[in-house]
Amino acid sequence: MRPEQWQIFKKAARFHSFDRVPIALLVDSPWMPGYLGVTHLDYYFDPEVWFTVNQRIIEEFPDIIMFPSWWVEYGMAIEPSAMGCRIRFMPDQPPSQIPALLRLEDVDQLPPVDPQTDGLMSAALHRYGTLKERIRQAGYTIPVVAARGPLATAAFVRSLTQLMMDLVDNPGGVHKLLSFTTDVTIAWLKAHADAVGSSVEGVLVLDDVSGLMSRKHYLEFAHPCLKRVFDSVPKGWVKVYHNDANIAPFVEDLVGLGFDVLNWSHELDIVEIQRRTAGKICLMGNIPPLDIATRGTPQEVKRAALELLHKAGEAGIILSVGGGVSPGMPKANLLAMAEAVQEFNAH
Repeated sequence: MRPEQWQIFKKAARFHSFDRVPIALLVDSPWMPGYLGVTHLDYYFDPEVWFTVNQRIIEEFPDIIMFPSWWVEYGMAIEPSAMGCRIRFMPDQPPSQIPALLRLEDVDQLPPVDPQTDGLMSAALHRYGTLKERIRQAGYTIPVVAARGPLATAAFVRSLTQLMMDLVDNPGGVHKLLSFTTDVTIAWLKAHADAVGSSVEGVLVLDDVSGLMSRKHYLEFAHPCLKRVFDSVPKGWVKVYHNDANIAPFVEDLVGLGFDVLNWSHELDIVEIQRRTAGKICLMGNIPPLDIATRGTPQEVKRAALELLHKAGEAGIILSVGGGVSPGMPKANLLAMAEAVQEFNAH
């Protein structure tokens, strides 16, 4: 991301006046290595490949804000690796995780996570420490740090199916686990921000596990943890929440979390989300990421983008897909989204 792109994103996030609707896409390793024809192993473990891939993506799409920008991530493996999960790396896809917490009562025995030394957190911090000045000298900025949220991390270490069963069978144990993973999320965001330095002015929290819950379970288990994470972020920073699961049962409650930008599923219409959030949250979305953005023609992508923009209006919207960029999304379709924004902004 270039510094001027971050200023555009910030203005949109805060509903400040601006002369155009921006376009921003959540991009990470499910899409980036394959798009440029490198292996995931090289992308993750060769710093030069990682730098080159990120730089080429930014240069190839100068009109698109690549979010969160220069993100050191290993699929979804960073947080669970620090809690003892075995991580399996493969050459052509993001890694998988094997749950480590086989008994929920063992959460009391888990040692606190130290991002400086534990799992892939240490590797990510080292990458930032060695390359951040090179990134800045090349004319880019690293304005946002990212973390998987407390529920997503709990689902990795416990297994998603088992965690959902625990909500009913052992709610007390789930509260203990989520308290622990909330601490992990907060510690990781802080360490991440400290490693990057003064350019950081925002956070991205990715946690869609609450989208599998009823509103009752959301309010009991998810809302307090997510609020604690967002409350830990320095005042004035831009806060972005990604949840592309089913947030319909508790959309109104999300307003109370205190974040600025919501990246949500294409399954929920943008007009409905605008109404239910009372215009208090900037919406980053929500073209269908697979059926349209990846599998559609450029003409279909542009048509869908223009329809979405005209429905949403100009304020409080950042054009994006309903989630992250999916593997296989072609260049022509990204350019079609950018063309739609240019056409919309010209009127």
